[in-house]
Amino acid sequence: MIVIGMLHHRKNPHTVKKAYAYAAVAKAEGAELIFFSPKMVDFNERIIQGYQYKEGSWVQVNSRFPDVIYNAGSPEKLKKSEMIINRLKKLIPFTTHSIGNKMSVYNRLQVDGTFSQYLILSHIIFRLPQFTGYLNKYKKIVFKPVNGHKGQNVTYIEIRDDKYYVLNKEINTLLSEKELLDYVKAKLDEESYLVQPYIKSRTKNGNPYDFRLHTQKNGKGEWVITAIYPRIGPVNSIVSNINSGGATNYLEPFLKQEFPNEHFDIKQYLEQFSLKLSKKMDELQKKYFNESLDELGIDVGLDEKHKIWIFEVNWRPGCPPAFYLELDVVKNLINYAIFLAKHRKE
Repeated sequence: MIVIGMLHHRKNPHTVKKAYAYAAVAKAEGAELIFFSPKMVDFNERIIQGYQYKEGSWVQVNSRFPDVIYNAGSPEKLKKSEMIINRLKKLIPFTTHSIGNKMSVYNRLQVDGTFSQYLILSHIIFRLPQFTGYLNKYKKIVFKPVNGHKGQNVTYIEIRDDKYYVLNKEINTLLSEKELLDYVKAKLDEESYLVQPYIKSRTKNGNPYDFRLHTQKNGKGEWVITAIYPRIGPVNSIVSNINSGGATNYLEPFLKQEFPNEHFDIKQYLEQFSLKLSKKMDELQKKYFNESLDELGIDVGLDEKHKIWIFEVNWRPGCPPAFYLELDVVKNLINYAIFLAKHRKE
């Protein structure tokens, strides 16, 4: 029987809600799931002192090394055990691999060229003159952290006569040049930021929106679409991310409302784009790191001419927040893990 290891930074599966779903689906698919954290690995005996779900509860077991590992925990917290994890990676295939931050993804796609027309020009800011140069060039910009996530600390800045309109979660006001530069300098002192020209992707009512294209590999190792759904933010917001006050909707009703004459074509456009970009990202991951990807969350906007622009590509997209897709996500991941294990044995 194939053993799937579920590697997590937490020591106890009772504190990880999704652990049960993965254990149940693994059992249904003819595999066994072992939950463990890095300190439960015994390299001398080649065993995992982890947990297995048996007869309605998690019980501690000693298991042989798994055939494949689903690395489910927080990358930041697992980094403390990097030596153990790297040693495991030499022995056992992992399902999930980092694609890097925004700029590394941007640079990879830019060099490849296949999707460069969909990339928003991005510039890392090191000094204030760079910032003012790009602001004067584009007039309307987005200023955001290179390593940001969940739409946090994203700021919209627009030149308005001799003032600067600044909009983010905390600020909605006009600033003088000195006030703006003081604000930007304070941000740059905290972490790395980048500047992009603003892409207007708003509904008829003026709400910012984007589409999350959630793709996964299935039990045949092929890319499939798990979900495509719009995320709509408040009118006075720059981001549509759910963690920043946005909401979701079903794809087809949203498209019919916003694009009554083109909804079918736009749906196909999004579907084809999601699979093609996923395959390209996987190809580039293999080229640069000799790794395979298992899942992506691609965030895209549509401008006023209905052209797709890539906002962000995430390698740990989580489960869609609605639509009862939790089981679909789990089934795809477990079946892909089984595929990896069988491929390794062959």
